Amino acid sequence: DILPPGVVTGDDLFALLEHARANSYAIPAVNCTSASAANAAMEAGRKAMAPVMIQLSYGGGEFVVGEGVSNAALPGTIALALHVRSVAKCYGIPVVLHSDHCAKKLLPWFDGMLQADEEYFVRNGEPLFSSHMLDLSEETDEDNIAICVEYFKRMVPMKIWLEMEIGITGGVEDNVDNQDVDP
Repeated sequence: DILPPGVVTGDDLFALLEHARANSYAIPAVNCTSASAANAAMEAGRKAMAPVMIQLSYGGGEFVVGEGVSNAALPGTIALALHVRSVAKCYGIPVVLHSDHCAKKLLPWFDGMLQADEEYFVRNGEPLFSSHMLDLSEETDEDNIAICVEYFKRMVPMKIWLEMEIGITGGVEDNVDNQDVDP
């Protein structure tokens, strides 16, 4: 019993990550595109009596609503985040709710998630998400850091964690393709 069950944020997220580091274990991160996928990930965590990270992506948010619907990423992501929030405690484990890889062209999606965090925070005293990721690896390091700093200023009052991608790691995430880049 590291922490109470349910979505963890702020200081509780720090405590969870420190516990994992101190005890040499990883927290699996599962990209989910539906309530059933999120439930399956949390059920696996329950069976293993271990925390899990539910990751929501732009493409996953589109899939939640339906890829044929325009501007579906934000409402789909918020809907799935609210679902996870509604049921996470049922699984008896800590759950990290994280947004994955947001490139510069997807910043309106990120802005919408932060607005949802702020609204949730006003009502509940904590943000909707535990953490977010900005993947500005296509930008210069200076622009990447400057943009992240501006967003982080908005996140700090809610104690939301920020993961930033700096440099080019290779691979494809939400249509950001760095496979052919020559470092």
